[in-house]
Amino acid sequence: MTNKARDLRFIVMGAGMSGILSGIKLREAGFDNVVIYEKAERIGGTWRENTYPGLTCDVPSHSYTYSFEPNPNWSHHLPPGAEIQDYFERITSKYNVDQMIRFNEQIQRCEYNNGRWHIETKNGIKDSADFVIAATGVLHHPRYPDIPGIETFEGALFHSARWDHSVPLDGRRIGIIGNGSTGVQIVSALVPRAGKLCHFQRSPQWIMPVENPAFTEEQKQAFRDDPDLLHSIQNDETLYRNIEAFSRAIVDPDSPEMKGIEQVVLANLENSVENPELRERLRPNYRAACKRLIYSPDFYQAIQHPNAELVTDSIDRIEARGVRTKDGSLHELDLLVLATGFQADKFMRPMEVIGRNGVALNDVWRKGPSAYLAVSIPDFPNLFMLNGPNGPVGNFSLIEIAEAQWHYISQLIELVRKGDCQEVCVKKAALEQFEAERIAAAKKTIFGSGCQSWYLDADGIPATWPWTRSRFTQEMQTPKLEAFELLG
Repeated sequence: MTNKARDLRFIVMGAGMSGILSGIKLREAGFDNVVIYEKAERIGGTWRENTYPGLTCDVPSHSYTYSFEPNPNWSHHLPPGAEIQDYFERITSKYNVDQMIRFNEQIQRCEYNNGRWHIETKNGIKDSADFVIAATGVLHHPRYPDIPGIETFEGALFHSARWDHSVPLDGRRIGIIGNGSTGVQIVSALVPRAGKLCHFQRSPQWIMPVENPAFTEEQKQAFRDDPDLLHSIQNDETLYRNIEAFSRAIVDPDSPEMKGIEQVVLANLENSVENPELRERLRPNYRAACKRLIYSPDFYQAIQHPNAELVTDSIDRIEARGVRTKDGSLHELDLLVLATGFQADKFMRPMEVIGRNGVALNDVWRKGPSAYLAVSIPDFPNLFMLNGPNGPVGNFSLIEIAEAQWHYISQLIELVRKGDCQEVCVKKAALEQFEAERIAAAKKTIFGSGCQSWYLDADGIPATWPWTRSRFTQEMQTPKLEAFELLG
């Protein structure tokens, strides 16, 4: 290890999945001068903040693990949220990442000058580093609906990512606003417990049926005893072929793969919902996967439960006793849950980030966030993002994506370690060309086929990776250095 390697200092923003990965990989590469600033009191990111009933990842357990840390003890094919949080806490301890973390320190300003990044936290701590790794995540700023009278509700009311576990649920009148993955999971979990559950649906979702069997103790013991068996299930070729096929379906709405998805979700609706009138209210008027595909083993069964009511009349206002819909009906409630998602376009913001020559990130991203291959921004040298703007999202393992991005970023860091340059960031022309190609491709994907979703930017263009998973993997192998400014 060179003296240069020992001297380089890194600041990592966030101690969620990507921040933990960054700490592990930096130390593995011989960088010891690393600090992770975390705004909360413990690690975990989205898995720390989301603790709602029914919380389950829709990526298979053994795919939602670091490649270097398989877990033989997952309880189910799809991992419960609490187990994922436990997994990250265990990994943080095992690799001594917790020694790098400064908790309860939210960065409010990050500025590049004199060849270094300078940060300041809300508590007044000032620090500087050669590199910043933005591992702030995508889904961490809750989105609250703008509904008249919301402040007048006299029952319990909270966002799904701010679940109040002191509020009783059994026998209560519960309302759920929102029917993405979170809303669907909460409905399935709470219908058997509620006295009455009202699910307020703005637009229906296509539901992909999925089984979630438990791993037997014999299976888990076999994983513990045989590392090769655990490795094989972690790298299951059938699963990767399915993921690649799904990405082809997204890229080409007319593909056989997309037609296959449409057949499955249509059959799920037709065969699962007995009441014709309810079935029609649950039938989307857009194509499957235009919104993020919802995976559920039992939502259709849950919404047909005697305790459940699907409310499709739009909400007029919230009153002291419940939700008033446009038809004049008052749905009286004891608890109202806002499963209304996140501000997915925020990323590092509202932190103030100032790049080279006083360039403000808020100005650069005024029309919407963008980054070259989701990792680098012009005029922000030595700052790299994990799971940044316009990267692969939607029913993929973000751990796999983050690991691939780290492989790419580490090669750019290596240029500075070796002394080839002092600063590295993407050229403006390279980002502009990438964005032009990405936007043209994104418009042709299933996400651009005519629906409203959180994938769309302010101009209605899908803000996502518009190509296949395999193309992303190939792009992450080796940086094209002609796309980067290498200064100093």
